[in-house]
Amino acid sequence: MNNPDDFEEWFRRRMRRLPYSDPWPFGDAFDVFRDFEKMIEEEFKEFTARIPKEYVRERKLPDGSKIREWGPFVYGYSVTIGPDGKPIVREFGNVQKGRYGPQVKEEREPLVDVISTDGEVKVVVEIPGVEKKDIKLHGTEDTLTISVDTPERKYFKEVQLPDKVNPKDAKSSYKNGVLEVTLQKIEKKKKLKGEPIKIE
Repeated sequence: MNNPDDFEEWFRRRMRRLPYSDPWPFGDAFDVFRDFEKMIEEEFKEFTARIPKEYVRERKLPDGSKIREWGPFVYGYSVTIGPDGKPIVREFGNVQKGRYGPQVKEEREPLVDVISTDGEVKVVVEIPGVEKKDIKLHGTEDTLTISVDTPERKYFKEVQLPDKVNPKDAKSSYKNGVLEVTLQKIEKKKKLKGEPIKIE
């Protein structure tokens, strides 16, 4: 009885056997379920229409038929406690809240952790599946921008730094899918221009 109409007909027959009963007292409930199902179908159509073409592909099954697949869709968040004792929530992935429901971005936001010590700011970024040469870093005294643009992977994140830093003295390394960038803090009076950062 996978078809809702089959269930409805079966339920009607059962109700007819009951004495002093309307043959179909739950008809309005089924109408509500059908309307809800139609609404979900429309929402899914709108959502899939907004998906970048890179996230839609067809796969051939052993019997020769084809199925359409979407994804990967990634959404997550990390929670850390800042130096002031307040929680810091950072989102990552390629799905974001939008005005008309979830929005899928072409680039994926990587998981980022920012650690501030007395003299430096360390940024740890998870960007698996890419080569070091594909990672582009750009630093200013207030931000660090990480980007990767390859046919297989696209990442983008602009990180707001908790303190002013000197991007010229930045040190970075990439190993096993984890990028670490260490930036030296500067005095608040100094103002420096943005600089590209080389990965060692």
